[in-house]
Amino acid sequence: MSSAAISETKGGDRPPEKDRKKDVPAPRMQFDDKNRVEKAKKRALVKKIEARNRVELFRHLPQYEQGTQLPDLESRFFHLDTMHPAVYKVGLQYLAGDVVGANARCVAMLQAFQQAIKDYSTPREKALGRDLTARISGYVSFLNECRPLSISMGNAIRFLKARITKLSLTLSESEAKAALYSDIERFMNEKIVLAGRVITRQAVMKIRDGDVLLTYGSSSVVEMILLHAYELGKQFRVIVVDSRPKFEGRALLRRLVRKGLSCTYTHINAVSYIMHEVSRVFMGAESVLSNGTVYSGIGTACVAMVAHAFRVPLLICCEAYKFHERVQLDSVCSNELGDPDVISKVPGRLDVNYLDNWTSNDNIQLLNLMYDATPSDYISMIITDYGMIPTTSVPVIVREYGREHLLI
Repeated sequence: MSSAAISETKGGDRPPEKDRKKDVPAPRMQFDDKNRVEKAKKRALVKKIEARNRVELFRHLPQYEQGTQLPDLESRFFHLDTMHPAVYKVGLQYLAGDVVGANARCVAMLQAFQQAIKDYSTPREKALGRDLTARISGYVSFLNECRPLSISMGNAIRFLKARITKLSLTLSESEAKAALYSDIERFMNEKIVLAGRVITRQAVMKIRDGDVLLTYGSSSVVEMILLHAYELGKQFRVIVVDSRPKFEGRALLRRLVRKGLSCTYTHINAVSYIMHEVSRVFMGAESVLSNGTVYSGIGTACVAMVAHAFRVPLLICCEAYKFHERVQLDSVCSNELGDPDVISKVPGRLDVNYLDNWTSNDNIQLLNLMYDATPSDYISMIITDYGMIPTTSVPVIVREYGREHLLI
């Protein structure tokens, strides 16, 4: 066999060098780089004031004063001609905290893009593909300024841009817009709605009569699993573990009790006392990374470690569109910082005011991390819409999911 044929055989499945370079994600913004930060400020639509008491270890992440951006953005609603009203509305909801959760945020963004595409018209002497991609990039930058995008949202954006570049040049504008609209609709239905149902059907098989199931925070997929198992007549008890400052588990607890499930509620500081009763732990995820690390709400890693110490199986329920090729070993290099003020107060305890006016003291820095990284060693199984897999099979899902994007 000739050397040319051998090289062709070896590299037959590989994309050309140019295409591979296009697939490499752009480096994330480092907020300790003053020059890049100044350039970003000039382009920004959301005016932000840098926090006074910045935490040194996390200077590479955005740290801004909270509570000033929303009124400023609302006052400029009629002056931002380039921003579609639907995208603007979603940005305000992100900023106000009205839309939370990976799935809810992704669906809200895609629905806003659907509306923007529906109202789009190609300017004269411009190609639809290039101009619409530029518009979408502008919308993405605006949403990222309102709140940093989740990994799953990044995957959805990449999917949409890939569909725009693959539009046939023979299509009219209305046909191209209709095709993109239906592609987004299909993505939401198949990758989020139907994926949740598939995960629910698979996870229910792991619940037996007499089980005590523990969950942390509030995951929409885990809630569907628990409700479906209860509807099937399975007898089990649920322990909802919660933590400050969000107390997301309270809303989940109310919904489960309203449906008739037997529940126990506790805080994360008591998880080691209650873990000996638990049969299985079910938790959702913000993302699953290529090395099997689960990136999820802060406190997830703590619950996972306690479960591992007590030899309790931990099952992570996560849709495949949240999987990502990134590798992460800690919660420092990439994270999101929440409002530090919320951890200076204790709800219902006005007498606990030791940290009032903490910003006036330069020696105090408060850190409110939003996410943590759970190592793959603590995870027994990941339940996805592709089936139940060990953490070592995550790269396979990432590869197959990427291939499916090319063919969809």
